[in-house]
Formats: sequence, C-alpha cells, structure tokens
Amino acid sequence: MKLSSQRSILILVICYILCFNLIAQEKNNESMLCRGAYFTEVEGKAALEKFASTYSDKESWGKRASIIREGIITGGEFTNLPTKNPLKPIIHSKRVYDGYTVENVAFESFPGFFVTGNLYRPTQPQASYAAILSPHGHSSDPKTMGRFHESVQKRCATLAKMGAIVFTYDMLGYGESDQSTHKMPQVHPKALTIQVNNGLRSIDFLLSLPKVDPKRLGVTGESGGGTQTFLLTALDKRIAVSVPVVMVSAHFFGGCNCESGMPIHKSAHHQTSNVEIAALAAPRPMLLVSDGQDWTKNTPEVEYPYIQNIYKLYNQENLVQNVHLPNEGHDYGPSKRQAAYTFLAKHLNLDQTKVKTTNGIIDESSVIVEDRPKLLVWDANHTKPVNAIKDDNGINKMLQSYQFKSKN
Repeated sequence: MKLSSQRSILILVICYILCFNLIAQEKNNESMLCRGAYFTEVEGKAALEKFASTYSDKESWGKRASIIREGIITGGEFTNLPTKNPLKPIIHSKRVYDGYTVENVAFESFPGFFVTGNLYRPTQPQASYAAILSPHGHSSDPKTMGRFHESVQKRCATLAKMGAIVFTYDMLGYGESDQSTHKMPQVHPKALTIQVNNGLRSIDFLLSLPKVDPKRLGVTGESGGGTQTFLLTALDKRIAVSVPVVMVSAHFFGGCNCESGMPIHKSAHHQTSNVEIAALAAPRPMLLVSDGQDWTKNTPEVEYPYIQNIYKLYNQENLVQNVHLPNEGHDYGPSKRQAAYTFLAKHLNLDQTKVKTTNGIIDESSVIVEDRPKLLVWDANHTKPVNAIKDDNGINKMLQSYQFKSKN
C-alpha cells in the first residue's frame, strides 16, 4: 500500500473517531440538560433540602459554590471564548432630555459579532459614576420588544437621572441583533454561551467609559434578563449589586436555549438549580423581586429563605432582600421598578432626590419613551460593518474556530 493511501486511511479513521466523540458528547450533554419546569414545585423544594445537606458553614459552602461555578463555566463552554478582542465601540446620535441623555451603541463581543443597544447617561457631571447593565427578557411584539419596551426605557432613564450610566442591549436575535435566530424553536444551540459572553463584554464596555467607578457596578433584568442577571453575577466578581426580577425559581430552569439549553445545572458530579446559582452572589447585595402568577410565587417561603441562609454563613443576611408582589404577574412593572430603584440607589450610592416626589414615590413621568427608529444603531449614516457575521452558520464557524484553537 502506498504511503499516501495509508495517510488517507489514517485521516479517515481520525475523522471518524472525532465525529463519534462529538456525537457521544452531544448525547451526554443532552442527558444533563435541565429545561423549563425540570422539577415539580415539591421536587424543587426537596432538591434545595438535599443541596443544603452538603454544606454546613462558609468553608463547605465555598467548596460547593466552586463546583457550581465550574459547572456553569464548563457546561456553558466559556473557557474557549475570545475575551480580549477590541470592542471597537460605535456611539452616536446623542439626545439630551431632562436629567439624562440617550445614545445608540454597538461593539464587537466576538470578532464580527455586534452587541447593539442604548447608553443612558446623567446630564449632571460627577466625580465618578455608578454603572448598571440592563438585560431584557423575551417578548413577541417586534415594535416594542426588548430594549425598545417602555419599561426598559423608563428604568434605564430613571436610573441615569439618579446618577448611573446605564447600558441596555439586545438579547441574541432580538431588535438589531439579527446575526442569529432567537425564536422558538429556532434558537441557536449555543445561545447561552453567546448571550452570557455578550453580557460579560458589555461589562467591559461600561467599565471602559470615562469616570465609571469599577466598585459600583450593578445589573438588573427581568425574566430571561433575570437569568442573565444571576448568571453574570455568578461568573463575574466585578458585579457589586444584582437585582434579578421574576426569575429565580427552585423548580423552573428557564424555557429557552439561552437559559437552559446547555448543561450548566447538572453534570456527572453535581446537580444544582437557579436558586443556588443566584446565591453565588453572596455576600454581595442582591434583591429578589417575585410575583404571585409565575414560577416565583413561592419565593418568600422557598427560594428566599434558602438564599438568606447562605448569606447568613457570611454574617451578611441583611444584604439579601425579597420584594414579593402576590397580586402581580410576570413583568418589570412600576412597583417592581420602584423596589429596584430603592435597592440600587442604596447600594450604588445613587441620588434618589433627583427623581423622588414629596410622598416618597420615584417619579418616571419626565422620561421620554422613544420610538424604535430613534433607538436604532444601524441607519443610513451608520451601516453595519462589512466584517459582521451574517448568520448562524457564520457563528458556528466562529465558535468552532476558537474551540479548535483552544485544543492546539
């Protein structure tokens, strides 16, 4: 047999082995997924009791916390990602309103992949600024979805009027993030990886802005944005304060690939839930906002006491709070925003007097809710760069290239 033929056969065998291993790995990953209502409510509570039996003090919780965090990193495939590529921010179309400004922003989280969003800043100069990241949840109306929604604009502008620099950005496949799909059932299988990376790079972007205080960084979002809030807080120690809204549940793990489409809750060596992932914030200040009409309806009796007990291990149980609204539903509505404003103002040293009325209510009435066209990054004068990845196939190639580089 000729040497070239032997090499060809060897290459085919290697390719077969690689393909077989990839298929086996995918099947194993699939068996480890905890999707949607993975537990019943009873099972979710029982699971927390089982988890609690694995630690008894700060040291033993620290060991479990390391296992949970490593499970997120490994299951979410975050070790192979580019994290230092230049952001190359694009910022334009500044509008000035009563106490705040709005600008349209894009930057590259991966080479060729653009995060699109809006930057809200206070008009009053300060020696330094707190910064807040504001991811949004899933929605269906393309005209008002995501960062264009009234509730998102109001919370970002109000926090800016209080003295924070706030960045809200498109969820993968939403708004102007059209380089990938995010509509069930067509959601990229690595949506969780891409989206969390977008959040981490958004933190890089905020901290790159002039006079941002790196010790005063917060994050808050609702529903799928709540998932992003506690995942980012679990992974990034730079986050000082977090407010996950209507999402932390002992039995519900998130129903989308961007929340539970990768094995971040379970491995051959451990099982956890979003309650413990949220608890990785300890002992940093965290507010859980819950309601009576979704999977957070049991928070005062189930999820909150569990997390509070973890904060007690640090003698910091006063730094975690729960605002429960039993007569409300799944949103980031006015009363939920009021709770978040108060908590963020306290722990990020924001000035509530800029927005508070004489009766103690934070007034949002001066916020201008802009139409979608004003908030767009890409327009006739600012076209999407030519190096932009075009679709899911391009994203797959990009992710595969970094995975290949990490192994060689």
